[in-house]
This record gives sequence, structure tokens and C-alpha cells, in this order.
Amino acid sequence: MVRLRLLGPVELAVGDVLVDIGPPQRRTVLAALAVDAGRPVGMDVLVGRVWGTDPPEGARRSLYAHITRIRNACDRTADASPEAVRLTHRSDGYSLQTDRRQVDVHRFRQLVDRARDARVPDSERAALLGEALGLWRGEPLSGLNGPWAEQMRRVWRREQVDATIAWARVQARLGAPTATIGPLSTLLDDFPLVEPLAETLMRALHDSGRDAEALQCYASMQRRLADELGTDPGSALRETHQAILRGNLPPSAPPRQPTVPALQRDSVPAQLPIAVRGFTGRHRQLTELDALLEIAQLPTPVVISAVSGTAGVGKTTLAVHWAHRVRKFFPDGQLYVNLRGFDPGGTVVDPAEAVRGFLDAFAVPAARIPPSLEAQAALYRSLLADRRVLIVLDNARDAEQVRPLLPGTPGCLALVTSRNRLTSLAAVEGARLLSVGVLSPDESRSLLADRLDADRIAAEPDAVAEIVARCAGLPLALAVLAARTAAEPRIPLATLADELRESGSRLDALDGGDSATQVRAVFSWSYASLDPAAQRLFRLLGLHPGPDISAAAAASLAGVAPPQVRAPLAELTRTHLLSEHLPGRYASHDLLRAYAAELARTEDSDADRRQVTHRALDHYLLSALNAQRLLGPPADPVLPSPAQPEVTPEEPADRERAMAWFTAEHPVLLAAVDQAAQEGFDVHVWQLAAALTPYHQRKALWSDWASTHMAGLAAARRAGDEAGQACAHRNIGNAEATLGRPAEARTHLERAARLYERIGDRLGVAHTHLALGRVSTQQGRVPEGMRYSQRAVQGFRAAGDRAWQALALNNVGWDHVQLGEYRHAIDHCEQALALIGDTGHVSGEAHTWDTLGVAHHHLGEHSEAAACYEKAAALFHHIGDLYYEADILAHLGDCHYAARNPRDARDAWTRSLALFEQLDHRDTEALRARLEHHLHLDPSDTVLPDRD
Repeated sequence: MVRLRLLGPVELAVGDVLVDIGPPQRRTVLAALAVDAGRPVGMDVLVGRVWGTDPPEGARRSLYAHITRIRNACDRTADASPEAVRLTHRSDGYSLQTDRRQVDVHRFRQLVDRARDARVPDSERAALLGEALGLWRGEPLSGLNGPWAEQMRRVWRREQVDATIAWARVQARLGAPTATIGPLSTLLDDFPLVEPLAETLMRALHDSGRDAEALQCYASMQRRLADELGTDPGSALRETHQAILRGNLPPSAPPRQPTVPALQRDSVPAQLPIAVRGFTGRHRQLTELDALLEIAQLPTPVVISAVSGTAGVGKTTLAVHWAHRVRKFFPDGQLYVNLRGFDPGGTVVDPAEAVRGFLDAFAVPAARIPPSLEAQAALYRSLLADRRVLIVLDNARDAEQVRPLLPGTPGCLALVTSRNRLTSLAAVEGARLLSVGVLSPDESRSLLADRLDADRIAAEPDAVAEIVARCAGLPLALAVLAARTAAEPRIPLATLADELRESGSRLDALDGGDSATQVRAVFSWSYASLDPAAQRLFRLLGLHPGPDISAAAAASLAGVAPPQVRAPLAELTRTHLLSEHLPGRYASHDLLRAYAAELARTEDSDADRRQVTHRALDHYLLSALNAQRLLGPPADPVLPSPAQPEVTPEEPADRERAMAWFTAEHPVLLAAVDQAAQEGFDVHVWQLAAALTPYHQRKALWSDWASTHMAGLAAARRAGDEAGQACAHRNIGNAEATLGRPAEARTHLERAARLYERIGDRLGVAHTHLALGRVSTQQGRVPEGMRYSQRAVQGFRAAGDRAWQALALNNVGWDHVQLGEYRHAIDHCEQALALIGDTGHVSGEAHTWDTLGVAHHHLGEHSEAAACYEKAAALFHHIGDLYYEADILAHLGDCHYAARNPRDARDAWTRSLALFEQLDHRDTEALRARLEHHLHLDPSDTVLPDRD
């Protein structure tokens, strides 16, 4: 995805990678073109925007040079993404050719305009405005000088203020004023004389029960207006102030039941890694962290602490130890993510992936999760509002990686660790910075004494001093060394110190003079003491693509039977070269992973290393295909090559275990796709993407769905593999359609159809026609959509695939419903039900019953419609799809109401409302109003349905 960012530093980005634009003046030229993206900008206009009314001599020559380099930068985006930005020249000027949605300021305005539509419900309006405000990354056009840049900044910041006020007022109407206090306060610091901003903040404070702060806000504004402008507050601000004083300011939102329900016991996240054993020292840092608890009790903005320090210094150990110690103060949950900011394999966690993980931890159903990162982050912050949650963000690369994961309201505490000192978080978010240094010699001796026999330490002070010096004060090195030393209780420490010194001399050539390279001697010494099987496994783990590994995957990596890997894993864990951070999952510190990879490069041949990678990729591909088959008939039947010898793929027992396997392995599988692409295993790339597709669909991971198949498309093109290209095009098309981009979807799907026809893949053609049918109907071209779906029916029938033939028949039935041809719809749906039978496609069967219900309902056959809806709802209940269960229960209520059965209508609508409230879905208020309007019910009189 190519992005042009102006609401902050001027940046051209392809995915997460920034394209080098050059000096500020060239960035000004790019910004001057981007503000009119898609339209020509004349040379005189460009010169005026860059240099003002008095340009220097040679300005045009400089402009031509800048344009040439910008064109070259834009051309580089074409190599990395199909959404390239191009700079073209016309007689009336230069034009930056790109979708305006790819330029953040235009995207911001589009979202704000959509939010102004009076027909948009408040819940959707809040999400649109939240996504728009999430595009801001600081001062717009930051670092650029000149009158034009300054003018743009003023205009855009005013738009930001207006959008923030609109967002805050919508949030207040939705009953979430507390979430707006922090952003409003921050913006009021930047614009201290904007009265609507102060009034909105006063109302948010009042709605949150903080009248004293609201009155103080007024007093501060009154004083600033008098001092700087010599005026009094306007009438709106004065009236709000008087209403708060008299106690008669009405609440922004009517009293009602909260739409975000109290957390149930099984949805309170507890994600902290296994508690650290034998933690010692760090008394000053623990005291500073304890002080944060007192601040977190106050009605202040969210508390953030950023813990920084060098690799191996014990930041994670400190954070996890303290988090376990204080978790009782956060009864609504503890969230944890390793952001892998400095992972030697390069698998840095994208903020979107982390936010999705947190939403999953709160059991938010996939149907409730919006596609964009900004909207997901807004949902995440809304979920945290008025809750007490501890968020541990471990191993962050920079502040930008962290910001989307920060809560927005008091009561929550975010603890961030990083090798970098995150001063930006302190400057912007008010984070408390805490440094963790290496241990002093006395602290190092104390750590060793806690883990070894104290008499043994006291008896050989010189040897202990040598050992401490070799460990460079790093707790990681001391822990590894202590584990080895404890295993040799009869050997004098002096002997161990001599061995360690000799190991160090062998590694002097690799010593870069910092703590990370100095501890190689400690690692080398511990590695040398391992059994050969454990040594080999340690080296091979340095070649593994993902952040952690299961025992089964470790067996395939090593090419041994699963029972044979248990002893090496246990030995590596016992010696602290590996940790079992979650039950059954093993990980190691970044320094150890880098050291293991270094050993593999020096001790194993290129052929051996490639074979290891081949085994790992085979393991994940075959395991993913085994799990995929349990999720229903796959649309992408992959025929992998025979696996490498000694690969033992995992075989989940049922649908639930298959989903659990995908969830646990998802970061590893994404890393495996990247590794396969980098190391030339092109067939594995597109086949892994295909194997992941059902999981990405069920979990609504639309971006991952698209990006893995984009990688698959590039790999299949490199390999000349037309089957792989067709599979990738069809999946990218489906993902684009799901993301609401039908035109882009159609382009990819038409390419897929041509490729499938060329290679004679009838099933592939049928699947693509089915997708084209959905896209056509999505675009309002229902007759065309029906023709595509009918061709899909014929293709699946010819291939003998009953499950997908049934789904295609249901699509034809739905198109007949759209055209008002209800009897034809019923005929097609009944044919579908007869076919789907025991194929295991439960969701397809449920959707078919729903289509039948709609058709009968329109024909006035209410009893038949109700029976169909009940069957559909029961099937969706069985597979745990809450959104569709709620949606169909709402249809059932409509049906009963039309049949003049108010008691049954009340029951169905009440069950539906309870589920929509559980999902915090935007349809909640509409359904609540329907209950109140049609049946004169108390809208809070709802009962959650029993779930078994």
C-alpha cells in the first residue's frame, strides 16, 4: 500500500518502508503536488508554493531537478506495489497521478465529509471521525518553511480542531465522554483561544462527573481571553458555565444501558508471560514503577512508563516481574505483546497485528472489527474506556510502533520497554522515562549468589570477579552462566573462569566493543557444554523464521521424531539458552537468536542450512493445510510437493483446535511467508498464503489476507507459475471486495479468470465466477452478478464439488431475492440445501436458510420464514458466529411482527438486542428503538440468551 503523508513529516511510504525523498525543499515540491493530487499544477504555482512571491534566480532550474528526482522516487513505488504514484507532465503543468485516498489530507477530508452526512448513525460517525483523526502524526508539513506551508498548516489545523470537536460531541452522545478528555485537553493547549474547543471539553468533563475541572477550564479560558484579546467569553461558553454552576446542564447522552458490557470472566485477558523465577535486585526501578500505581488511581490521562536499556540488560524481566506483582490492581485484564522491534530475523510486529491481538484477547468477534488500523485502534481505546487494564508493550522499536496501542482514558497503565530511549513518548504523551543499566560488580555477585551456593561464591572471590567481568554486567549473560555453573557443582570456579577466558580469546575477532558482542564468550562457553543434539538444535533455531516455536515444529526443524526433540529442548531451557515463555512454546532472547544464526552460518554448510529451511517451511505448509481442512471445504485446494524426510506436520483434532493452532502460529506463518520469499521457495509462498486464507477470513484479517497473497503473486510470477498467480489474483480480488473496493477487486478477479481458463482449472474458474458474481451484486449490477453465479453453479457441478455448488446456488437465490423473484429464490435455495448435506459447510447452510427466510418473508409466508430463520440462527449459534446469529434473530423478530405475533417478536428482538450489545455493534441503537417504537417496551429490559 503506497501512502503520501502530509499530516506530519512529508513522507512517501510503501507499506512500512519509507522512500527517500531528499531535502526539505524537495519535500515541499512533493507536498505542493500532493495537495492537488490528480490535477495539474502549473510551474508558476509550484514556484510560488516553494519560494513565495520573491523566488531566487535559478528557481525553475532547481524545480526541474527536484521534479526529476521525485519522478524517480515515484517510479520506485511501482516496483513494490501495484498502487504506484506517478508524476506526469502536461501542457498545463505537472500532475501527481494517484488515488486521492492515498494522500492522508485528502483521506482525512473524505472521512470527515462522510461523517457529516445526516443519514449516518452516530456510531459510524464516531468511527469515521476517529479514523480521520488517527491520520494525524503531529505538525502537518513539519520541517517545511515558507508562507505556503505555513498557510496550509493553519488551514489544516483548523480542520483538525473542527473534526475533533465533532468527534467529541458524537462520543458524548454515545455515552463515552471520558475518552475525549485527553485529546481535547491536548488540542486546547495548542489552540488556547478556541472557545468551542473549551466548551466541548467542559461538557465532556461535566458528563464524566468532573465539574470542578470543568469550572477550572472555564476560569483558565476566561483569563486567557482577557489577557490576550481583552474580551470576555462568548455566550455559548458563558451559558455552559452557568448551567454547570446551577447543576442543570443536561447530559449529552440519554441515560441507557452501556453498549460495552461488563467483561465476563472468560473474556478478561491475562496475557502476561510466565512469571519470572528468582528475580533479584532492581530496587530503585521497582520503587519508581510502584509510584505509577498512585498516579493511575487519579483522574488523569493514561499513565505511561517507557523502560529503556541495552540488549540483555533485563528490561523484559523487570517489566514482567513488576506486572505480575501489581496485576491485582488491574482487575479488567493484563495485555502483553512482544513487538519484536529488534528481532534479528526482521519480523517486527505491525501495530495493526498487535491491536488485532488485543481485540481478540477481549473476545471481540471478527464481524465487529473494522478493516483499517485507525478504526481498530479507536475500537480498542473505546473498549478500554472506564476499565482498569495493564498493557505491557515489550521490545518496541520506536514511539510510532507504540502509539496506536496506547489507551486513551484514565485507569489504564501502559508499560513500554525498548532499547531506544523513547523521548518522543515523554514529549507528546507524557510518558515517565526509566533507564535500566548494566549491573554493578556488587549487584552481579549478588545475582550469582542468589543462584549458586553462597559458600562457593565466598570461597573464590578472584574467580567470581573474573566471571563477573566476562559477563559485562548483563543479567542475560549472568543467568546463562549461572545455569551452566550450577550444573558443574564439583568443578572449581577458577577452572570455569579459565575456560570462559579462553572462549573469549577465540571470539576477540568478533568483539565490537559493546556489551552485545562481549557476551559472545559467555554464550560460547555455555554452547560448548551442551550435548551434540542440543548444540545442533540451538544452531538450527537461529534459522527458524518466527519469534517462537512449538516442540512439534522444533522436531521438523531438526529432522527428528518428536520424542527425540524433548531432551534437547529441556537442556536448552535448563541452561537458559531457551525459555518456555508459554506452555509448549519456546523462545530465546534476540542476542541468543543472533548468536545461534551466526553459529549456523559458520558451522553448517549452505546446503544443510537450505535443507533446514525447507523442512521448516514444509512443516508449516502441511500443518496449515491440515488445520485448513477442518475449517470447511477450502476454496484453494493446494497440492504441495512431497515433504522433506523427517518432517512431522501437526494435525489438529477438530475445528476449535485448528483455529487455536492458527492463532498460536499466525506470527510464525507470516514470517515463514517472508522467509520463503527471501530464500527462493516461491511455491511455498503462494501455497502458504492459500493455506492461511480461511483463517484470515474468519478472523477478519483483511490486510494480512491481501498482503500474503501479494507476496504470493510476486513469487508465482518469479517462478512462472500460472496456477499460483491465478490463486493470488483471486484472493487479492476477494480481499479488495471485502475492504469495499469493488473496482480493484474486479481487475484482479478478471485476471484470475483468464489464468484459470488458460491452464484448464475448472474449479478455479468456478470460484472466480462466484467471486465476480458477488462483486457485481455489490456494485448494484444484479443481473450480471446472477449470470456469473449461474456459471459458477455449472462449473462446480461439472467438477463434482457439491459444497461449493450449493453455495453458488444460494448466491443465485439471493440475486433472485434482489430482483423480487422470490419463488425462483426458494427453488435455488432448496436445491442448495439438498446438495450441501453432510459436506460440513455449516456457515454455507446457515446462509442458505437465511436466504430462504427472506424469500418466504417477502411472500407473506411468515410461518415458513420463521422456521427458516430459526434454523439459520441455530446453525450460526453452533459455530459461534454472534453477528449473523444476532442479525437473523432481528429478521425473525420482523417476521413475527409482520405476522402480528408481538410476544414472539419481542422475544426474537430481545435476544438479538442482547447479542448486538454484547458485540457493541452499531445496529444496537436502531434495534433498541425498534423495540421501543413497535412494542412500547422498556428498552433496557433485555436478557442475555443462554449459550452452551
